Amino acid sequence: MEVKLWNDKREREIYENFAELYAIIKATEKLEKAYVRDIISPAEYEPECQKLIAHFKTLGSTLKDIVPSIDRFHETYKMDCPAALNRLVTSGVPATVEHRASAAMSATTSAATVAECVQNFITAMDSLKLNMVAVDQVHPLLSDLSASLNKLSILPPDFEGKTKMKEWIGRLSKMGAADELTEQQARQLHFDLESSYNSFMAALPTDGT
Repeated sequence: MEVKLWNDKREREIYENFAELYAIIKATEKLEKAYVRDIISPAEYEPECQKLIAHFKTLGSTLKDIVPSIDRFHETYKMDCPAALNRLVTSGVPATVEHRASAAMSATTSAATVAECVQNFITAMDSLKLNMVAVDQVHPLLSDLSASLNKLSILPPDFEGKTKMKEWIGRLSKMGAADELTEQQARQLHFDLESSYNSFMAALPTDGT
């Protein structure tokens, strides 16, 4: 005996759309697993993933009144497709696109931090040349420099600039705000800044690395 799932054309379309949605989610789960396991290359993965996401968005718009929650649809049919849900619902773009965006953002952030470090080095050295040697003048400059150096992940914890600035900040913290560096101290600090700056520039990766 044949059992009909629908009574009219509209109900039939709904069930067909349900079946298509189910198939898209299952196919996306398989694709994500294949990509993670290196079974397919990024070049093969990306266009296929984009197609599935596009189909999912189109179908989602069609079914938005009938299937208000994809999570609930996923639970109702016991699909067990977490990777597909992440890709289709949470992310909305292929993993390869996510990785490129993340790398670009990381590169932009690093470039901005490098520029900040350079500026802080130059400001601190110029201030000493202008005889700004009071503790309340020098301490904020070294603190800003130390903070910017610590933000840059490419520098090791024992990087010369980090350790030198930490030593100087500790030394200045024991002095009064109105106290001034002696000529010898100022000269030594400028030398340490210049040496640290040169080490900093040398530590930066070149275009070829």
